[in-house]
Amino acid sequence: MTLMSPAATGHAPATAPAGGSRSVVLRALLRNKLAVLALAVLALLLIAALFAPLVAPYDPNAQNLLLRLRPPAWQDGGSGAHLLGTDQLGRDMLSRVIYGARVSLLVGAGAALLAGVIGTVVGLASGYFGGWADRVLMRLADVQLAFPSLLLALAIVGFLGSGLWYVILVLGFTGWVSYARVVRSEVMSLRTRDFITEARAIGVTDVTIMRRHLLPNVMAPLATIGTLHVAAAIVAEASLSYLGLGVPKETVTWGAMLSDGQLYLGTSWWVAVFPGIALMLTSLAINITGDALRDVADPKAYRR
Repeated sequence: MTLMSPAATGHAPATAPAGGSRSVVLRALLRNKLAVLALAVLALLLIAALFAPLVAPYDPNAQNLLLRLRPPAWQDGGSGAHLLGTDQLGRDMLSRVIYGARVSLLVGAGAALLAGVIGTVVGLASGYFGGWADRVLMRLADVQLAFPSLLLALAIVGFLGSGLWYVILVLGFTGWVSYARVVRSEVMSLRTRDFITEARAIGVTDVTIMRRHLLPNVMAPLATIGTLHVAAAIVAEASLSYLGLGVPKETVTWGAMLSDGQLYLGTSWWVAVFPGIALMLTSLAINITGDALRDVADPKAYRR
């Protein structure tokens, strides 16, 4: 059974119109010049992260103490061979910033995906079945919300140990609540619609109803939350790495670079400033994109 048309059900669709909805979303997104700029920044970061071995001029961990703390190319004493200068061990800052993008984007996307899957499953079950299932699942969400997410992540990572996949798992398992609450709210408003009632009447299973009729109708808010959660996960990973509890030291991360560079802010500012700028621009671009997606997902946006 497919989703019935608004004329047949007497209700407006829960999401953007199916016919040509992608082109409508794209046009609405392209009208937002700030969002286009943010997407361009993210595209550059993604390209740099994917092709880091080809883009980065040096091995990010290659040390040369004779070149330690060289300033950026545009300052006195700088060199075009190291555009952003070198750190306290003579490592090229540009190469390290590029390689740091790989870890940040992988952690952000992986944590958001894991949290989205968990939260969507919980939200669908809670909103569709209601009753004791809803009460139990939402109490579990309340228990997790009682703990600050970063503090909980610190405790879990401290117990499990450092590692890239550990960080992704921890940030994913500590971030599912927002997905679950939004999906639950959407599903509770949809489960009384005529097309859901008719699907039940002809014997469609609950799993099929949730998969074919409810899940497509909650994808728009999920995309918005997921985008914003990517930025939050990137900042959380940088915080863990800054404290020495993230990925191993030999893996280049912006948080670890910030931690190493804080001792040199007074004399060699670039060691901490450039990874900080990269972290800020990435988080800002992702948040702007998420805000734009939220505006496009608003039904009023399609009538502008």
